[in-house]
Amino acid sequence: MQIDAKGIGFRYENSPWLFQGVNLTIQPGEIIGITGPSGCGKTTFCRIVAGYEEPTEGMITFGEKPLQKSGYQPIQLILQHPEKAVNPRWKMRKTLNEAWEPDQELLDLFGIRKDWLDRWPNELSGGELQRFCVARALGPNTRFLIADEMTTMLDSITQAQIWHAVLSIAEKRNMGIVVVSHEAKLVQRICHREIQFSHFSV
Repeated sequence: MQIDAKGIGFRYENSPWLFQGVNLTIQPGEIIGITGPSGCGKTTFCRIVAGYEEPTEGMITFGEKPLQKSGYQPIQLILQHPEKAVNPRWKMRKTLNEAWEPDQELLDLFGIRKDWLDRWPNELSGGELQRFCVARALGPNTRFLIADEMTTMLDSITQAQIWHAVLSIAEKRNMGIVVVSHEAKLVQRICHREIQFSHFSV
C-alpha cells in the first residue's frame, strides 16, 4: 500500500498559505528526500502525512483510504529533537514498551545497551536518546518512516550507525522512508529521488 498526498495545503488562521497544492506519492520500499529552505513548511507537511496535523485542504490516503487515527500507526514520524518525543517521567524501558516490546536483536542493531533501559531520559545523550526514538518507531506495523532532520544534531559516527540500522530494516521490510534534510550528501547517498519542497510553495 502506498501513501498519497492529494492537494495538500496548510495555513494558520488569518495567515497566508504556508504551502498549497502538494501532490506526492510514496511507494513501499521507496526512499524520498525532501529538501528546501527553512520555513517553507517541510516539518508541517511531515506532521500532516503522519497524522499529527490536519491539512487546511486536501487529503492523505494510505492504500487508497483515508489514514485511520486508531491503534499503532503504519506511518511513524521521527523528529530532530528526541527529548521532545519522550515522557521525562518515564524510564526508557517504559517509553519503549508503551508502543511495543522490541526484541533484543533490534536493540542490538541500534546499539542500545541493556543498562540504558533503566535510565531516565535526562541520563542519556542526544544520540542515545534518538536511538530509542527510532527503535520505538519501528514497530511491526510500521510501513513508512518519516525522518525529519532525524540525525542533524548528532555526531557523524552516530548518524552513520543510525542510518545503517534504519536502511537495513527498511530493505528487509520493503518500508518506505521520507528523509527531510539540509544535508545534500545524505540525500544524494540514500534517496531514490529528491523533491524540492519550495517548488510547492505559493
